[in-house]
Amino acid sequence: MKKAILTVFTVALLLPQAALARVYEVDSAHSNVVFSIRHFVSYVEGRFREFVGNIDYDAANPAASSVNFTIQAKSIDTDNDKRDDHLRSPDFFNVDKYPTLSFVSKKVIPRGKEQLDVVGELTIHGVTRAITVPVTILGTTPGPKPGSELVGFRTEFTIDRKDFGLVWNRALDKGGSVLGDEVSIRILVEAGHE
Repeated sequence: MKKAILTVFTVALLLPQAALARVYEVDSAHSNVVFSIRHFVSYVEGRFREFVGNIDYDAANPAASSVNFTIQAKSIDTDNDKRDDHLRSPDFFNVDKYPTLSFVSKKVIPRGKEQLDVVGELTIHGVTRAITVPVTILGTTPGPKPGSELVGFRTEFTIDRKDFGLVWNRALDKGGSVLGDEVSIRILVEAGHE
């Protein structure tokens, strides 16, 4: 019996590092989702105020990590009520029909000590596309509660809004259009584990 217990204990110590993965909950009060798009000759920036996410992160074996992130489309905020109402309308996000945007990872590829490529599926406006998101690991630190831990991540990437059915635009009389097609997205995440 003692030998069996010792064997189980030894096996537990030798388990792959993936077994030490922790699930971190995104802290929306200390995270942000920001985007920008060309408007005439400059850029308009906005953000989403409401989102949740879980990150199953294994610092010793990042390839075993995963992420699930969901944004409430109605929470879009560009500091202009009229524009935000238009963005919520069927011309753009159609939030009544498509209330959320989401990203679900399928694979994580380490690219050095602090870099990851996170391959997954991005869903916007009811359209799902496979994308690869470059992620920088900002670090980990003990949290404010005993035994808790915080982890930080940053990503910046660009999508073509037309790939997700966001095609509204207005042509200008002398050529060109009101909006660009490329949307730059920046996400900063602080997530906690208790």
